[in-house]
Amino acid sequence: MSVPAPDAPPGQPKKAAAAAWIGSALEYYDFFIYGSAAALIFPQVFFDESDPATATLLSLATFGVAYAARPVGALFLGHFGDRLGRKKIMVFTLILMGLSTFLIGCLPTRAQVGTLAPVLLVLCRVLQGISAAGEQASANSMTLEHAPPGRRGFFTSFTLSGTQGGQLLATLVFVPVAALPEDQLLSWGWRVPFWLSVAVAVAGHVIRRTLEETPAFSQQAASEGVAKLPLVVLVREHWADVLRVIAGALIASVSTIFTVWALAYATSDSVGMSRSSMLWVGALANLVALAAIPLWATLSDRIGRRPVYLIGAAGSAVTMFAYLWAISTGSYPLALLLGIVAFGVVYSAANGVWPAFYGEMFSTRVRLSGVAIGTQIGFAVAGFAVTFAARIAGPNGDDWSAVALFTAALCVPPVIAALSARETHKVPTERLGERARQETSQPETVTA
Repeated sequence: MSVPAPDAPPGQPKKAAAAAWIGSALEYYDFFIYGSAAALIFPQVFFDESDPATATLLSLATFGVAYAARPVGALFLGHFGDRLGRKKIMVFTLILMGLSTFLIGCLPTRAQVGTLAPVLLVLCRVLQGISAAGEQASANSMTLEHAPPGRRGFFTSFTLSGTQGGQLLATLVFVPVAALPEDQLLSWGWRVPFWLSVAVAVAGHVIRRTLEETPAFSQQAASEGVAKLPLVVLVREHWADVLRVIAGALIASVSTIFTVWALAYATSDSVGMSRSSMLWVGALANLVALAAIPLWATLSDRIGRRPVYLIGAAGSAVTMFAYLWAISTGSYPLALLLGIVAFGVVYSAANGVWPAFYGEMFSTRVRLSGVAIGTQIGFAVAGFAVTFAARIAGPNGDDWSAVALFTAALCVPPVIAALSARETHKVPTERLGERARQETSQPETVTA
């Protein structure tokens, strides 16, 4: 029988939400300045300029490399997060991301060291991916387990509003950088956004070092003990939920296509929009998302996770088609409007709810592992969606309808995952994951 976890100390739920927000902001500031640079700058700095199409393809592939590293990072960080606690992983991932991003800004270019330059770029990108693998899962677990009853959706949404905040910050930093003269941009200007990540990392560390471990994890460790091998427990008791999370995480393809491929397409010769104007589309869409995410999450606390998530997943398939069509027309006002609707409003429904939706599928002893492994495998596919999109867009990179259909297809597994999932928004925190556990034959012996 489950023992209710003690209430979080006063102020801890808000502090946990703030820690999750700023950590996610750093993680995704770093991730999205890389995405912007991969679309606009890295083809000329790190790859062979004599073949622009191939250089762009290789640059976008390095964006996906971090996603390939994420499942590996999730295995290790998920294991230690469920054994040692959420706080330790949150501090570690913050330092690793800040360091790897700063180093990217210090890398020599292809003109300086030849093929060693893209090799070093990929290595730093792998470190970013390992960091991101544990960041969201640990932040989700921390905020969910600190949240008061009936408000888990709202508090966990700060992880994803932090993501949008980081993306907004990255875009705002890149707007003046992209406006620099070409020679300054390619020589030193692109490095500045990567160096600025240090400031966010320091602020995040100050907040996280004073954060207490969650009552649910402390109660689990004191009563049953932590799982000796969380992965074994996860596979035996929650394998179906892990598959649901993997399928659901494919919804992140909407974000990567919007942020990277659509930006590259809009600024290509076939469309001809300016870099600065398209960066403002992303900035304004993310600004709207900052408001939309907690509103969608609050709605999920009232009516359930599944219906809100389904609005985001199914709606994104339609609105992404409309957004890419708007870009193809060359109409900036139309692209701006539909970009805000697609990414700022509709996608935010799924994006704001999944931290609670996925986290509530698992029990405390394997929550971090379940969310980390499930999301990072799905995100790995989403990361390479940009590379696939570049391939299926044709030799001129302008077949937007094929990319829209591809994105819509990637929204189908999340819809299926949500339809097959349990509704958990009213289940007490200490009883989350009980049904999956009861369906197994024998519980694993645990150790303190």
